[in-house]
Amino acid sequence: MQRVLVINAKGGCGKTTIATNLACAWACSGYRAALLDYDPQASAMRWLSLRSDERPAIHGVAVYRRPAGGQTSTWLHRLPPGTERVVMDVPAGVTGTRLLEYTRRADVVLVPVLPSPIDIHAASRFIQDLLLEAKVRQTRVRVGVVANRTRENTRIFQALQRFLASLELPLVTQLRDTQNYVHAAERGIGIHEMWDSRAGRDKCQWVSLMDWLEQSSDSGHGDASRLTG
Repeated sequence: MQRVLVINAKGGCGKTTIATNLACAWACSGYRAALLDYDPQASAMRWLSLRSDERPAIHGVAVYRRPAGGQTSTWLHRLPPGTERVVMDVPAGVTGTRLLEYTRRADVVLVPVLPSPIDIHAASRFIQDLLLEAKVRQTRVRVGVVANRTRENTRIFQALQRFLASLELPLVTQLRDTQNYVHAAERGIGIHEMWDSRAGRDKCQWVSLMDWLEQSSDSGHGDASRLTG
């Protein structure tokens, strides 16, 4: 099992878009995928509720829900046997102990960043928390950055590249600013399920991300109960 945590302390960076599209990409590739929604806003579960039963299955878990009387969190948040890929979508503003708890459940951490001065500044502080407080490098959790809603050949995008190079963190892909993701979300599908020729470029931008994730897939192991406990 490979467990991917999609996280950034700043809201509005596209965490849920990346989480849902990642789960969809794996499901379309034949993996038994699960999408865990830790965010009380429930955006990931709302997307999943729009998804047709005819599409490749994605198991959804609303982790933000508290167990009802007689239930335990372990039972409520259990994963189906044979689950191979897990995507965790968590709320913004996570710091301190909670950040440490989330990263301990992951094999890979993806940090979406928007190419704007405010977002880069916020991301720099958050990544420092990942490296210093959560100590992800010491625990061998891989960290990669996804530049979201980008426009190439702009000064601010180049500034983002320089910032990541200074931290020796990989920019695993850049996703362009397009309405295709909005249209897909409205239908409960992912970019990989859009057959419009205009989405071809967007699908290509996921190749490097999926390849990078597969490099660490063999390291995903252990007890699934630590994902939601």
